Amino acid sequence: MKSSREYWPGWAETLRRYQLHELAASILEAGSPLALVGAQALYFSRGLIENDQLTALAATLEEDAETRAFASFLVEEQTLP
Repeated sequence: MKSSREYWPGWAETLRRYQLHELAASILEAGSPLALVGAQALYFSRGLIENDQLTALAATLEEDAETRAFASFLVEEQTLP
């Protein structure tokens, strides 16, 4: 499995395409307990749907430092030309 950070550009692109990157960054920065619950839900769903990106997203949400780093990545990506 790839590192979860390798998926970040694709996730950021998708969020940007739907203009959800700012909302997602705000939620990730403010909602760390909610992110942990989301990670656990994604781990639980692995029994139904096996997907490397979902596993990587769960790993990102599970670690507070990774969650904040991804939120920063979203903010930095939007400021680039």
